[in-house]
Amino acid sequence: MCGAELTALPESVQRVARLLQDAGHPHAPVMLDDAARTAQQAADALGIDVGQIAKSIVFRRKADGVAVLVVASGDRRVDEKKVDALVGKTGRADADFVKASTGFSIGGVSPFGHANAPVMLIDRELFRFDTVWAAAGHPHSVVQLRPQDLERLTGAPVVDVVQSAA
Repeated sequence: MCGAELTALPESVQRVARLLQDAGHPHAPVMLDDAARTAQQAADALGIDVGQIAKSIVFRRKADGVAVLVVASGDRRVDEKKVDALVGKTGRADADFVKASTGFSIGGVSPFGHANAPVMLIDRELFRFDTVWAAAGHPHSVVQLRPQDLERLTGAPVVDVVQSAA
């Protein structure tokens, strides 16, 4: 990627693409024909298992209003009590808070390239897969990576923050 092709992408995707390029990541964001606002929509568009979607869930820490971003496997449900035990009491984040704190709209929250650095956690269940796909700054944009790349690019700890699989 030389940079010229980035100009056709939405600004938020360009920001993610530049960060990935600067970090030497081998994959650029891909624009999908349809929105992938949910893990299932993204998995269907890519023809992969929903668990391979690295979904970004944003919470608002009650003590200081800081965004808490949890990246978890698309087939798992985040356990808010486990998150709270690690970062302090959290609450739901509305669309305005998500956009203001991350710089991304819900459905396109990338694990990297945020407007303001969130507290971040990566759930260990993502490491079941060799390859995962994460939002890349827009509801139509995703990027391929390995769970280890996600850990390296974000510096976030890998923890257990999902409900037990049924």
